[in-house]
Amino acid sequence: MKTPKTMRMVLAALVAAVSVLGLWSALPSSQRGALVASASASAGDPIVISPRPPHITPQAERAIDNGIRFLVNSQARDGSWRSSMSGGGHPVSMTSLAGLALLATGNTPTEGPHAENVRRAVNFVLASANRSTGLITRPEESQRSMYPHGYALLFLAEAYGMETDVERQNQIRRVLQQAVRLTERSQSSWGGWYYTPDSTNDEGSVTITQVQGLRAARNAGILVSAKTIENAIGYLEKSANPDGGIRYTARSQGGSLPAITAQAVASLYNAGDYQNPVAQGALEFLKRRTDGDLSRLVSQGGHSTYTLFYTSQAMYLSGDAEWNAYFPPLREHLIRTQRADGGWQGDYVGDIYGTAVTVMALSLPYRHLPIFQR
Repeated sequence: MKTPKTMRMVLAALVAAVSVLGLWSALPSSQRGALVASASASAGDPIVISPRPPHITPQAERAIDNGIRFLVNSQARDGSWRSSMSGGGHPVSMTSLAGLALLATGNTPTEGPHAENVRRAVNFVLASANRSTGLITRPEESQRSMYPHGYALLFLAEAYGMETDVERQNQIRRVLQQAVRLTERSQSSWGGWYYTPDSTNDEGSVTITQVQGLRAARNAGILVSAKTIENAIGYLEKSANPDGGIRYTARSQGGSLPAITAQAVASLYNAGDYQNPVAQGALEFLKRRTDGDLSRLVSQGGHSTYTLFYTSQAMYLSGDAEWNAYFPPLREHLIRTQRADGGWQGDYVGDIYGTAVTVMALSLPYRHLPIFQR
């Protein structure tokens, strides 16, 4: 019988062989990640090559792989991605989301076929951090700087947990610590956040972006104030309408918005608050809006990509019953709407945004990102 060490040598040779023969690109991203992880595991670890997750078809694997190829080919020399449909390009937001898509498909800063792309993305986001204030943004995004800050916090926290170089870990940790402090200082008296850190106002979508970033940072071992999280959850609860949906802001009345409602469910589940009545009511609101078929939310126009991102998280975190009903029709819709170049259009923001979000939604069953794990 071959020992684990011998098997790892065989696997390492196999990785080298498929690379030399030019077959690496023919393997789906998920299989590349599993093969590399098994070949590089320590001598005492068991060898595990994960089977294809439930509901991930060969067609879905190809769609994910083509989406990743589109993103990799679109990355700028400085490591960033930018939207082609907006004046400023949202560089930190787009880079963070595209970087998350690479992580979601099994790439890390040190392993996987696109490890170099991940490293370049991390470099760009780190270089975008203000060492005095902790705010992570670029001048082009200054009018709504808390969006890129929140996405960057999420991306760096996930990458930090996958980094193996100690010096690099320390660099990311310092930026994360400052970024968390900035978010904590910027929380409004109501418990939410607004577009810029110096505002005293608040609204739902920015608030949930900060909550996810803080949760990812806490998961990665960064100190986060429990009171800040508690106040943020309270803000979402105060934003709930009698119909179960979540409105734009807790400060005033308004109609329930499906996109922010899906965000709230995902955010509360990220916090492990599965029995929260606001989360349960919000989920029921979304079901009523779509006659029980939540996959229909992604084809209703408007903020459909935004809604896709958070509804998919909410459904996956809800458990198998919800996910098994939601994902198959969504998967087929996303495969049908993928462009020939591998990209997807995303709302009014552009194809980098649409492709990154769609790849993450399709890749949820692989469970590579801790923030999206049950």
